[in-house]
Amino acid sequence: MTTQTINLNGKSYVVVPKDEYETMQMLSKLPALPEPDAQGNYPAVDYARANLARDIILTRTRLGLSQAELARLAGIRPETLNRIEGGKVTPSVASIEKIDQALGKAEKSAKQI
Repeated sequence: MTTQTINLNGKSYVVVPKDEYETMQMLSKLPALPEPDAQGNYPAVDYARANLARDIILTRTRLGLSQAELARLAGIRPETLNRIEGGKVTPSVASIEKIDQALGKAEKSAKQI
């Protein structure tokens, strides 16, 4: 990461390239991974939900798709995709397969361009 520090009116600011800033902004909006318990164990279901959501969001964003576009390509409701990407619901295997196939097709289309 390329950064530069500047001082304005007695305050320090860090300047980063716009694309890196946008990446940081997007990453900050991903569902948080759950914290481990006192023994260092992570809650498996919550971790799996958040991890799946993060993977979908990162891939969708990299491909330049909105939630609505991915939902349409996957043949699922936008509300369903929104809940999955929120990491709060466990999607059905069928929904995961539809999303995976839609992302795969979008990836192939992007490579052909």
